[in-house]
Amino acid sequence: MSNTPSANSSSDSLNIFQGGGEMGALMRSYDWESHPLGNPSGWPHSLKSNVRLLLNSGFPMFIWWSKELYSFHNDAYLPALGTKHPSALGTPAREVWAEIWEEIGNIAHSIMNGGEPFYAEGLKLFLRRQGFAEETYWTFSYSPAFNDAGEVDGVFCACHEVTSTILGQRRLTTLREISDMMSQVQVLEEACQSICAILNQNQSDVPFSQIYLLNSSGTEARLLGASGVLAEKAVSVVPLTSEGAVGQWPLKRVYDSKQMQVVKHLEGAFAPSEGQLEQAQVKQAVILPILRPGHDQVLGFFVAGISEFLSYDIGYQNFHELIVGQVATTIASIESKEQAARQQQELLNLFQQAPVAICVLRGSNHVIELANPGICELWGKTLEDVLGKPVLEALPEVKDQGIKELLDSVFYTGVPYVNNELPVILERNGKMETVYFNFVYQPMRDRWGNITGIIAVAVGVNEQVEARHEIESMNTELRAINADLDNFVYSASHDLKAPISNIEGLMETLVEFLPKEIQQQDAVQEVLSMITASVGRFKRAVADLTEVAKIQREAGEDVASIDLAEVVEDVQLDFKNMIQASNAQITTTFAPDSTVKFSAKNVRSIVYNLFSNALKYRANDRTPTIEITTEHEPKYVVLTVADNGLGIRPEEQHKIFSMFKRLHDHVEGTGIGLYIVKRIIENAGGKIEVESQEGVGTTFKVYFKR
Repeated sequence: MSNTPSANSSSDSLNIFQGGGEMGALMRSYDWESHPLGNPSGWPHSLKSNVRLLLNSGFPMFIWWSKELYSFHNDAYLPALGTKHPSALGTPAREVWAEIWEEIGNIAHSIMNGGEPFYAEGLKLFLRRQGFAEETYWTFSYSPAFNDAGEVDGVFCACHEVTSTILGQRRLTTLREISDMMSQVQVLEEACQSICAILNQNQSDVPFSQIYLLNSSGTEARLLGASGVLAEKAVSVVPLTSEGAVGQWPLKRVYDSKQMQVVKHLEGAFAPSEGQLEQAQVKQAVILPILRPGHDQVLGFFVAGISEFLSYDIGYQNFHELIVGQVATTIASIESKEQAARQQQELLNLFQQAPVAICVLRGSNHVIELANPGICELWGKTLEDVLGKPVLEALPEVKDQGIKELLDSVFYTGVPYVNNELPVILERNGKMETVYFNFVYQPMRDRWGNITGIIAVAVGVNEQVEARHEIESMNTELRAINADLDNFVYSASHDLKAPISNIEGLMETLVEFLPKEIQQQDAVQEVLSMITASVGRFKRAVADLTEVAKIQREAGEDVASIDLAEVVEDVQLDFKNMIQASNAQITTTFAPDSTVKFSAKNVRSIVYNLFSNALKYRANDRTPTIEITTEHEPKYVVLTVADNGLGIRPEEQHKIFSMFKRLHDHVEGTGIGLYIVKRIIENAGGKIEVESQEGVGTTFKVYFKR
């Protein structure tokens, strides 16, 4: 037999092999003259027809012809032959398929002897088409091929390889079982060993497996799961401090590269028997890094034996990568569960230690699911008294106090409820007591947004309520005292005017009766000057007291829209001479609409006092500068008066708003101006602030309430 091209092939034989792609060309060039079947022109018409049929079919087909079962096949069948092509053409089937002839030879001979056609679906066959015994699966039919006399003279086969389908289903089953297992394990050791146990059921794809996880420092890998032929020989701890392999596994290289590594030429690994092979040595393994999902952090390593009966193709690699993906997901899931459990325990600890009273009410009956010691203390109950009971069963005394209705409203509307100082009558220590609470009822929702319960947070405020009642009582008394004091100041300021006027009149009369020579004596002049000054100061003090009384009595009177810019301009006119004498530099910057609702005379009094102080308390060693500005804040119109004057020492700044307090004595004044300014602005709901540095200057900010 030869497959050398023949120059004597007739045109008739060439017509038989017309078309047919690669196999058609090969048959046309084949040296059929040297083949036992001879020149195709002498072949039975049935053989010619069948050959022409299979050559032009897109479905894998072959014919084994004559008792020797010489092989004919088409292009679609070439993947099944692998390296057996092109020598398979015209070769007896027994030689082509020697490795599986025990399985298929009897079928072929049965059909040749008149037996029934044969059909198989997903039949496993170990073919040596790539130089090794390869696990393959086929769906095919064997049927008789007839000669021109109607006798069975061959076998016709239409076949389809389903290896990828069978392997895919087998691997998918393994992956599904691993996925189903994930929800059932709680610790890493159990998860890794369970995964390996599942893989052990699929030794056709995974002859052995090992799972290593890194320690927290990433310095060594610890074996947490193993299965198959190398389970007992697996190294339990692999350090990652050296580049070399430990045992047979170069884990350090995989760790550094984060890429899979195929290890060849394994020693001492044998897989269970496959087909006619009693035992096959596993010669290769793959190591894949286990990466944290969504990150490039290496968590560990997955080691798997590679079957000697399968090509390590893309499908096989993808299977291993999917296993690693599920291992990584399992690890992340368990770590997440462990973290959630730790957080839950921490939350429970915080819940128990919380400085406020907290309870969790579940469902529409408001069953007490959790209650911390704080709430139990407020209720006057133990945890055993209330846990697992509806709130009205645990605290029957609140039935007619509206608590259940409040809880129902929050549960069914989802609107939180907040109340302060709510009085609730509770049975505590065997007697009914009124307890005051500040509390919040917050609806609790599941991940779909459905309300499942209520979180109640409460603080007992009995002491606060009692203290407030006491303060309110004291404030009432203080208001009465203040009113009496204001009345006294008002009355005194008026009652003192007459005596002062009388004293002043008597002094003038006394002076008139004094002889001229006595009046002109230095000692008398000094005494008269001192008396006049004292009377003047007394009159100014009485006038200031009158102003203080007016502030309280006339609060809210004469309120109008006042333009601060106009007031500042008007006040400057009063100080025109002083400004010119001191060469003071005045700058003003007013924000748009610097208008306030205020008493006109009180606004003028505020500006007058601040402007006057800025001029009076100027520094002698530099030209005085005064900067007046306005700006808007959400609740206030702010007037700022800043100077570069003497300034105030930090320890004395808090004194400047006190009555009759003066920090500099070299200028005239009673020390009541800033007190009056503060009273005016605070009575109207505003405030005044001061910033000062001794030797640098002072800035006053007046906040007029909008």
